[in-house]
Amino acid sequence: MKRTILFLTAYVLLFVALGAIHVSQGQASQGFFAFWQEVWHDEQQMNFLLSSRLPRFVIGCLSGAALAVAGMLLQSMTRNPLASGSTLGIHAGAYFFVVLFTILMPGMMGKYPIVITMMGGVVAALLVSLLVGRSLDPVRIALTGLIVTMLFSSFTSALKLLFENEASTLFLWGSGTLLQLDWTGVRFAWPWIVGTLLFAFFVSRRFDVLLLGDEAAAGLGQNITLTKGLGWLFAIILAAVTVTVVGPIGFVGIIAPHLVRLTGLRMHRSMLLANVVVGAALLIAADIIVRYVSKATELPVGAMTAIIGGPWLVYLAFKMGVTSRTNTGSLDGEVRVKRIGRLYVVITVAILAMIVASLSFGGTSFTSLAKLPSELLYNKFVWDFRVPRVFVSFIIGMMMALSGLMMQNVLRNPLADASVIGITAGANAVAMLCMLVFPQAAYLFVPLGAIVGAFVTMFIILAISARSGFQPMILLLMGIAFSAVGAAVVQIILVKANVHATQALAWLAGSTYGTSWHHLVIVIVTLLVILPLAIYYAPTLDVLSFGDEVATGVGIPTSRTRFIIIVLVVILSAISVSVVGAIGFVGLLAPHIARRIVGPKMMRLMPLTLCLGGMLLLAADFVGRVVLAPKEIPAGVIISLLGAPYLLYLLKTTNRVKAK
Repeated sequence: MKRTILFLTAYVLLFVALGAIHVSQGQASQGFFAFWQEVWHDEQQMNFLLSSRLPRFVIGCLSGAALAVAGMLLQSMTRNPLASGSTLGIHAGAYFFVVLFTILMPGMMGKYPIVITMMGGVVAALLVSLLVGRSLDPVRIALTGLIVTMLFSSFTSALKLLFENEASTLFLWGSGTLLQLDWTGVRFAWPWIVGTLLFAFFVSRRFDVLLLGDEAAAGLGQNITLTKGLGWLFAIILAAVTVTVVGPIGFVGIIAPHLVRLTGLRMHRSMLLANVVVGAALLIAADIIVRYVSKATELPVGAMTAIIGGPWLVYLAFKMGVTSRTNTGSLDGEVRVKRIGRLYVVITVAILAMIVASLSFGGTSFTSLAKLPSELLYNKFVWDFRVPRVFVSFIIGMMMALSGLMMQNVLRNPLADASVIGITAGANAVAMLCMLVFPQAAYLFVPLGAIVGAFVTMFIILAISARSGFQPMILLLMGIAFSAVGAAVVQIILVKANVHATQALAWLAGSTYGTSWHHLVIVIVTLLVILPLAIYYAPTLDVLSFGDEVATGVGIPTSRTRFIIIVLVVILSAISVSVVGAIGFVGLLAPHIARRIVGPKMMRLMPLTLCLGGMLLLAADFVGRVVLAPKEIPAGVIISLLGAPYLLYLLKTTNRVKAK
């Protein structure tokens, strides 16, 4: 009891101190002590305090409290210590709906902002619940939330690229910011947030019974469906209101409940009050750091909470990974095609047809088949730009598919690829940094930065996870953390350096535009080096997919083998990102489609996966060039839009991940 009181007192005192520091910050302030000496005598300082700084402080307190309590409720409803509005996709869904309605129906967005953001949050929450089913495994829930977040983020990126002018005003808000010009945001948010918190406080004892388990709670006469429904409703309202006024801000909902539990509190009524204080203090502290780092430019506080929260999530992943093991079944698949020869004849014809169609399209019209040979031979533009682009697209698709296939087998998780474990995010962050530092030599330093970023991210992940034997669970959880941190670094770079939004979004979405013959040489050499090694390890991957116990029983050094395979995956991913930017989903989709056709055996699966991966990216590049010609849609956006329905199906039907 004394420990609890001590912790709570410390949190309250810290919050008061942070509040005093926060309202003293600003471009017109001379410092903390000077501000508090002058504010009572300087009318201009007092006006700044009342009209700008206090609204920012109050909205920060309200938002931090809302995010923390929403995270606490979601963790109770799902029994998942990693649950929050950001990890379950609620923020991404709400943000997508805001962007969608701002572009298509701005009048409705202006009249009913809370309804629209709640719609997005509800859709995301229902999607995660539907895909997870009755599984309460923390890793499965967190991974499903990550995939749903990726889907909504892809749709949002597509809208931003297609409607750049309409969405330009949402850029800073979309990264999370407490910037307030007056009390409008506070007046809108406080009735919703305070009312929901009060309602949750009065019914909080219902959530205490859930600590005993659903069966025990039902045995005590508790209406489990009503209790969980109220918990989800409160969490979605709090998250939606927060997204409406300050944008999507992550990790506060994860960190605050854990800090509160460190005080020894377990009952929801006392935890709710403590989370209000701790959540507000966390968000205010992050905003103080943001304003200290950049006094002249407004940086997104959501990026700072991700940078602070990422290491915390890594700590949780390490703590969970050391004390638990992930045991999954083999990756399912069945042999539906008996005559493989006929299948590859059809695929070969389809590939040739796609290559001819891609080569014949010049940006505004098609070249006839009769004239195509002369175009290829005598048209320098076609030979120097169109030909390498087509073949780079196909080979990069093969590399991504091979990368995803090996990652899924080595992690024993059918939803794994380089983008899921954070490698792509690390490559993006360093590539964007190189785009900023070397704007005139981006063609050289951006690919180099992507490779360096991918390998640095990989080595950090492997160094942290080595103690647990590179267990799949800890790798996946760290991937979520590194993805968030990488995205936060990119947001800060874009806002701080004023990088051109279209160029940045195109790179982040992934595009084959501008690829040349030297890129083709790079990807061919990479594939020729990695593919024989992948074939060599194919039998080992078959055994490893059944679990560490089985692999160890037949004499396979699991940790060393997993390390080697992950290095190969990173090489493939780094080269791919360095050439075409961040293109996801190919590594997820191609292996699944192939597995459902020829079964799970690697030597049957690998050739078909390579072909399907090449076809997917080649088709996405072709569709992106044709649909809005002469304007191009990045291939990564097309892949996301085409792959989303199938990925949702996979999330519903995939094997369950069980931790023990």
